[in-house]
Amino acid sequence: MPSEPAVTVVIATRDRRESLLRSLARLDDGVHPVVVVDNASADGSAAAVRERHPRVDLLELPANAGAVARNDGVRRATTRYVAFADDDSWWEPGSLEAAAALLDAHPRVAVVVGRVRMASDGSEDAVTRKHRLALLGRSPAGPDVLSFPAFAAVVRRDAHLGAGGFSRLLFFGGEEHLLALDLAAAGWQLVFSEDVVAWHDPAGPDRPSAARWSLQTRNDVLVDWLRRPLPVALAATARLARRARTEPAARTALAGVLRNLPAALRQRRPVPAEVEHRFATAQRPAADVLRELSPAAGG
Repeated sequence: MPSEPAVTVVIATRDRRESLLRSLARLDDGVHPVVVVDNASADGSAAAVRERHPRVDLLELPANAGAVARNDGVRRATTRYVAFADDDSWWEPGSLEAAAALLDAHPRVAVVVGRVRMASDGSEDAVTRKHRLALLGRSPAGPDVLSFPAFAAVVRRDAHLGAGGFSRLLFFGGEEHLLALDLAAAGWQLVFSEDVVAWHDPAGPDRPSAARWSLQTRNDVLVDWLRRPLPVALAATARLARRARTEPAARTALAGVLRNLPAALRQRRPVPAEVEHRFATAQRPAADVLRELSPAAGG
């Protein structure tokens, strides 16, 4: 008898029918359960999934929940691990088995972050190259990380739900940072694995739009207010305010920060100093950190 699957693939999607179907052609393999959470698409995505991929568990939301839709998919899953995918990404064969084996072997690991390869030319993205450097140290499970793209992450279901999953306040854009901080603050480990590979074929523009930049920047500053020391949050807000004098996108981001700041302050829970130090290191350019770690540093 075949063994029970250990990993469910969860995809949150909105209005990307053709891209979603391309990804499902690779993910709906009859081995790993797939849950598609449709964020109230208006392009026929749900109907296409029902018609072409009847094995897929389709959850249709009445309104766009952003990244929080993934939480609904995690709750729907019955396996002990969940692999996220976007509607423009998929997992290389064997990767989910490798991630499950690593999670089985290391019970304090909550997230396995895989290598990201671009479908256009097979190259690896900048985040993968940074993770490989093990800037935060290396444990028996692999290089420690404190950031990840959701579509390249395999999570321990109970840990994800216990940490609250993705934030409703952030909605979408950089939501992984807050989850990574919350998991680390709860004592969980996040690691990078060379043996786990996510392929990405971006369905959107090569460069983020002004609206996307504003949303991402708003959320980065809100994460500072939610979990980081007060001087860090104040400095980030001041930098954004200076840019807002001349940049329309920065003004939009700043307005979003101010609009959501009361809610962020109500939810504020600064992480332990050790987690903050590691997160600050993870956010810095790799070259700067390596320069400090060099034996020649400081003369």
